[in-house]
Amino acid sequence: MNYFQMGTQIISGNGALKALKEIEMTSVLIICDPYMVESGKIDDVTSLLAGREIDVTVFSDIIPDPTIEVVVKGVGEICSCQADTIIALGGGSAIDSAKAIKEVYSHSATQKVQLIAIPTTSGTGSEVTAFSVISDSQKAEKYALVDASMIPNVAILEPKLTETVPSHITADTGVDVMTHCFEAYVSLKATDFTDACAEKGLRIAWKNLVQVVAFGEDSYGREKLLNASCLAGIAFNEASLGICHSLAHALGAKFHIPHGRANALLLPHVIAYNAGMDLNQETQTLFKYESMAKLLGIESGTTRGTVQSMIAQLNRQTKKMGIPRYVTDCGVDKEVFINEIPEMAKLAMKDTCTLTNPRVPTHKELEQIYLQLCQGGY
Repeated sequence: MNYFQMGTQIISGNGALKALKEIEMTSVLIICDPYMVESGKIDDVTSLLAGREIDVTVFSDIIPDPTIEVVVKGVGEICSCQADTIIALGGGSAIDSAKAIKEVYSHSATQKVQLIAIPTTSGTGSEVTAFSVISDSQKAEKYALVDASMIPNVAILEPKLTETVPSHITADTGVDVMTHCFEAYVSLKATDFTDACAEKGLRIAWKNLVQVVAFGEDSYGREKLLNASCLAGIAFNEASLGICHSLAHALGAKFHIPHGRANALLLPHVIAYNAGMDLNQETQTLFKYESMAKLLGIESGTTRGTVQSMIAQLNRQTKKMGIPRYVTDCGVDKEVFINEIPEMAKLAMKDTCTLTNPRVPTHKELEQIYLQLCQGGY
């Protein structure tokens, strides 16, 4: 028996932000990072709330890879202001933090708190998911929290908020979108409904990402990527993900490589592993990757050849966007990285995303995937 549920109202397109004028709220906590305040982007939100007799509090202490300490501080902030609405403005870090803060606060709050997610990057899809990734800075680990109660009530997809995102962040977050689509599509929990979202999301990202990275002022492409990110979020919220994310969580926690870039390093190797390119027999997952390749207009005679061509084209796309192939190109010392591989593989094995990976990995196989980030491969 399969389930598919959409708990978020999605408002999209140019001018979508104006919906804030109509959403009922009396006291608001805006959660964002310091840049949103310094750049004035937060004014796009507060100006729409002005004149409505709404109490507004800003919590702008969000950091990349948000920690347990940040969440605790945010809970203290909402306890003080007693907000009935949280507005998360920013990328995945801000939205994930807001989810965790709301979840903790809701256990003691006397009123319901609605969560409005306004993404400013096209990558995480966190505005429609039940996932929140929080870091433990002392243990250098990331925890993927999952609960339906964390799904935002409203997602506002305003393309203009993404127009000033730097090209390297656009590239990293865009590959994160692709990773969400690939992993949801071959997940053990994939359905026709999640496949539809994953297919459309990947086709949009594949077509537009390189162009937008090269020409950031492409407003049409920006809007499309924001939609693709949301579609990918819808897909993996129901289907979950796989070992690319498990491996990326551990890699990012240990070496502070941005999440999207960690996925970009790993994705070609994970596709090859899941497709069974090292096996003598053809697997069901191999055929699913072939289907995805054909949707992208890639075909090369045999099933294996088609999937190999897709991996090669993926590598060409990431190269065009300036994304490195190896951890040593990210400022990571090779020997230090190799020494950490057993522990990272151990963490990846325990990650919840591993449960829905189409191929059941061994600890040794995860180590081998990590090693390819130094030694090359597909």
